[in-house]
Amino acid sequence: MPPDVVTACFYGFAPRMVERALPDAWRYTTPQQALDARLGVFDRAIRRHVGDRVDDLAVGALVTRLVEMVDALPSAGAPLFAAHRALPRPTVPHLALFWATTALREFRGDAHVAALRAASLGPAASNVLMTALGLVPQDHRRYRGWSVDEWEAAAADLTARGWLDEDHTVTPTGRRERAAIEDLTDAMTAHAWAGMPDGALRATVTDLTALTEPVITAGGVPYPNGMGMAPAAELAVTE
Repeated sequence: MPPDVVTACFYGFAPRMVERALPDAWRYTTPQQALDARLGVFDRAIRRHVGDRVDDLAVGALVTRLVEMVDALPSAGAPLFAAHRALPRPTVPHLALFWATTALREFRGDAHVAALRAASLGPAASNVLMTALGLVPQDHRRYRGWSVDEWEAAAADLTARGWLDEDHTVTPTGRRERAAIEDLTDAMTAHAWAGMPDGALRATVTDLTALTEPVITAGGVPYPNGMGMAPAAELAVTE
């Protein structure tokens, strides 16, 4: 896959950063080796925080619910979700759980890209806004490959739109617009959960929380982080 297609799908990375990495990366490894390494990293990480109990975790029913959800979702307009779902599903329960939750993350991510485009919020500007909100680390610009000039130009555009003040502080308008983007993303992905039986969604969240709490408590997920994911305590579950 050419780098411009990868850049388009992932949205938030500077094109030159992707162009430097692809296809050069395949001189050092293969796609399958990269996929195997990712699963290996997850396996070692969860074992580091949960220990050998990972083999005893009662994730069978949880995996079944999530896999059924992933299998039922439409892939039209969701390239990263479709690509991930096409990967072989691991047979080891906690690795299958990683496969399913990652697919659902990509499903929402594809919708989020559509919401950003609907709001005319470009790749650099979307990162500037996340940084100004404190949702990602302050050195996020460097990790996404944007130059200082590109970053400042995106910030100037957000200021002209009334989303940022001159000192890069997010304005009330910027917060409202950001919330609207999240609301649209949620609306476009709500059908993923709509077919679950009564109580199954809450049971799924409860089971996932029980699995992730040891990782979070041990500091396995830093805040802020590159995903812009809020601390678990700030996430509400609605009926």
